[in-house]
Amino acid sequence: MFTHVMVGSNDLERARGFYDATFAALGGKPGEMDARGRLIYAHEGGRLMITKPIDGKPATAANGGTIGIAAASPDRVRAWHAAGTAHGGKAIESPPAERPNGAFVAYLRDPDGNKLTARSHPTR
Repeated sequence: MFTHVMVGSNDLERARGFYDATFAALGGKPGEMDARGRLIYAHEGGRLMITKPIDGKPATAANGGTIGIAAASPDRVRAWHAAGTAHGGKAIESPPAERPNGAFVAYLRDPDGNKLTARSHPTR
């Protein structure tokens, strides 16, 4: 259904440090900067892009928005969460935990305030 998700950042190098670390924890590769100055992460068929807003105004986080990232296992979710908090992210909501359906879930805000979740597939 989706080709990509794009979020804004006011500091692409800070964003690169955060996203390089969190995607490495999931088994992904570092981001690449394209010719238009957008940071691009490709992982398991999906793309996440980070950019400075083209209107020149400051980037802001979506109120009520969450970006969900698939993780292969609970250990990958834990590693993602640890990498994110070590690289400028903020732990939010509950600590990483298993949900009643068996999915293992963690939440972070990236350095620009975007809300992210990593989750493994349900086991039940």
